Amino acid sequence: MATENTSPRFKFGKNWGNFIKKLSDVQIQEAEQSLINALGLASFVGKKFIDVGSGSGLFSLAAMRLKAEQVHSFDYDPDSVACARELKRRYFPDDPRWTIEQGDALDAPYIESLGEWDIVYSWGVLHHTGNMYQALENAAQLVKAPGRLFIAIYNDQGRKSKAWTHIKKFYSKSPLMIQWLMASSYFLLLGSLTIIRDTLFLRPLATFRNYHSLRGMSFWTDVVDWIGGYPFEVASPEQIFDFYRERGFVMEQLKTVQGKMGNNEFVFKKPS
Repeated sequence: MATENTSPRFKFGKNWGNFIKKLSDVQIQEAEQSLINALGLASFVGKKFIDVGSGSGLFSLAAMRLKAEQVHSFDYDPDSVACARELKRRYFPDDPRWTIEQGDALDAPYIESLGEWDIVYSWGVLHHTGNMYQALENAAQLVKAPGRLFIAIYNDQGRKSKAWTHIKKFYSKSPLMIQWLMASSYFLLLGSLTIIRDTLFLRPLATFRNYHSLRGMSFWTDVVDWIGGYPFEVASPEQIFDFYRERGFVMEQLKTVQGKMGNNEFVFKKPS
């Protein structure tokens, strides 16, 4: 039986639904490139790829375009599942290599039923389950030796992270009008600071023009995801490293936010 998730919950799938309406070929290519860069693989030929908490389905799509042997997408949120199915309908209709279903990263029997995979991908997901360390444990069970685990986890900023937990919880249980006001206010604040910074560095609006280069994402989608993303947990890079080292994994790549707000990225390898 799955572990009960914390309530209230942010509607991640609704946000992703808006994102894929305007998804471009350039964004898809950037998503592909981010996988290539992180994993050091020019293609996924012969690789089985599982997307744990598939969200928009963009990275499952990227794995398919990189010629993965098999792709499996699952997400707790039915609207996120619908997003992945929509992308499959657009780009890989009726292709049996890509399977999509609703599933819970905290459901140990479900995770066990999935078997082992060459590439386990879960970017910015496991800290939203309501039980991050159980989700990290379950993700480890999916990795086939000598496979790779590519995850991203929110950085622990101490008191700032605790404050954001309260903001996110408040947002997630608020009426739509309050949510819109909160997200719009944060967007304007963050956008204004970004414009000022870019202008000072003599590159006006560069961040907005090039934002898709960050994994094919959208600035507005990420703002809403950040301010509303609850449940919400954090960890330091050392905590994640120690957690997987104790389970026999070797870290191949680490990209941190240097103590700031955001996700630290990890690529671990499970030795043969």
